[in-house]
Amino acid sequence: MNADSSACALSADSQYVELAVEVFAMLADATRVRIILALRDGEMAVGELAEVVGKTPAAVSQHLAKMRLARMVSPRQDGTRVLYRLENEHARQLVADAIFQAEHALGGEPAHHRRERKADA
Repeated sequence: MNADSSACALSADSQYVELAVEVFAMLADATRVRIILALRDGEMAVGELAEVVGKTPAAVSQHLAKMRLARMVSPRQDGTRVLYRLENEHARQLVADAIFQAEHALGGEPAHHRRERKADA
């Protein structure tokens, strides 16, 4: 990803700062983070997501509705089923980076650094 800071408005006075805070607020929920992790490899139906994240289908549907409004996920009709997928790679990357940061909070060498070191060898 070649992110030009002027094109993406990555400055302290960016007009997108408040919207970015809303994205973080949307991700400040463990169920939504789990939904994003579950969807990182592809589409899933509500029932499948509910099983993976350990919540009822009704609860998952409510979270998905909010995530749709935030344009994090999008639905696709497949016959009588509705499948959900991540709208783009950014929510997946935010969650991955947050988990990597959480690994740092535990001290020691985080698992993601050990994997990177093995890949470089």
